[in-house]
Amino acid sequence: MSPIIIISIIAAYFCILILISFLTSSKSDNTDSFFLANRKSPWFVVAFGMIGTSLSGVTFISIPGMVNKAEFSYLQFVFGYLLGYLVIATILMPLYYRLNLISIYAYLEQRFGYWSYKTGAFFFLLARTIGAALRLYVVAGVLQLAVFDALGVPFTVSVFITIALIWVYTFRGGMKTIIWTDTFQTLAMLICVGASIILISDELNLSFQGLVKTVEESSFSKVFFWDVKDSRYFLKQFFSGAFITIVMTGLDQDMMQKNLSCKNLGEAQKNMFTFSIILVLVNILFLSLGALLYIFAQAKGINLPGKGDDVFPFLALNYFPAFAAIAFILGIVAITYASADSALTALTTSFCVDFLDFKNRPETERQRLKFYVHIGFSLLLMLVILIFKLINDESVVTAVFKIAGYTYGPLLGLYAFGLFIRRNLQDRWVPIVCFLSPILTYIININSKEWFWGYEFGFEILMLNGFITILGLLAISRPKVEELEPAAG
Repeated sequence: MSPIIIISIIAAYFCILILISFLTSSKSDNTDSFFLANRKSPWFVVAFGMIGTSLSGVTFISIPGMVNKAEFSYLQFVFGYLLGYLVIATILMPLYYRLNLISIYAYLEQRFGYWSYKTGAFFFLLARTIGAALRLYVVAGVLQLAVFDALGVPFTVSVFITIALIWVYTFRGGMKTIIWTDTFQTLAMLICVGASIILISDELNLSFQGLVKTVEESSFSKVFFWDVKDSRYFLKQFFSGAFITIVMTGLDQDMMQKNLSCKNLGEAQKNMFTFSIILVLVNILFLSLGALLYIFAQAKGINLPGKGDDVFPFLALNYFPAFAAIAFILGIVAITYASADSALTALTTSFCVDFLDFKNRPETERQRLKFYVHIGFSLLLMLVILIFKLINDESVVTAVFKIAGYTYGPLLGLYAFGLFIRRNLQDRWVPIVCFLSPILTYIININSKEWFWGYEFGFEILMLNGFITILGLLAISRPKVEELEPAAG
């Protein structure tokens, strides 16, 4: 397919996003509109849009590609999501609404003190910057392969274009815009995945029942694994999924900012419960697509790339009809930008609220600082993407969750301690504990086979990191004083 055609289609797509941006924002909007959409977002719109934010291009590329080696074992991880979302909806969200927070890390200041607050916000900025950059790396790589290589455009330039497009439609409306652009992008992604599945079923002459039966009877469809020594062991995957969900949604400003934009706690909880069920179904759809991709390749005698992340792009761009190739490009662009645009808004929000003391500044100064911070994080994301391209040699989905285990672990430890252990901390020592915990976790991880009779950590490294953080916090704790009272965030 001509790169010019692809660029034209993508340009038209982004014109729609920019139009949505102008329709959902106005010159009179203030920073409260940018941060929380004035707390007027419809819960059902938030729930649908969060699907795209949660999945990203990582799911679009890596989940189908991992089926060949991991089968459907990833579903064990996804089932753990349900437990994680239950904890978020019943424990964390009531806390955030009770304290009327803009940044969820303001809780740490009220519970422990200044240094705990800044440490929690810093680890979010670190984790989300890396995570968003990894997700954007996926779409930048695909666009490079499909469009920019043929035009002789360097990867650095294509990354700049990717980031610039996000900035254009988010700098004005912020969360008010994100709620609606994410809804549009989630819909576009699901249509594109559905189109890919329909195409493959037609190529293989399969009815809907035949398609379901083919996937079910394939060698890829095994879900549950009960060997304790297997990295796919059910309990390991299930509880890893639960804890990953708690930290990457419940302790993440990006994801919770959308929930806090709902009118009240009840609507936010309806959003969370609805979203969690839909998310499980969508992941089943992606795994089924992965199985069909490999079945299609086998039926057509196609030699696939060795790297799982390359399988879907390779088939879509080289062996699918033009319509399907277009659907693939739009799908990965939609799902990646649905994740990345809200990340950029959340990074801007957290830095402004948590580090620039926005609540004590006049609105004109807030607008000016927000503008520069938004640009600054856009450039930072670009830099991290370029660094990751130099060092990455593994599946992106694995990289995302591995990094999350180290960057979100201190947040898990801080919040677990604050919610369930009725002791206070010597606040000035908290940063030291939180920076040492990932280091100790890494040392244990690289020596686990030798120290623990051949055991190897997977995604559950997050739980180990959180546990080490809690032990460190206990060492610097003292008896609790008065109960925390609600306060403005």
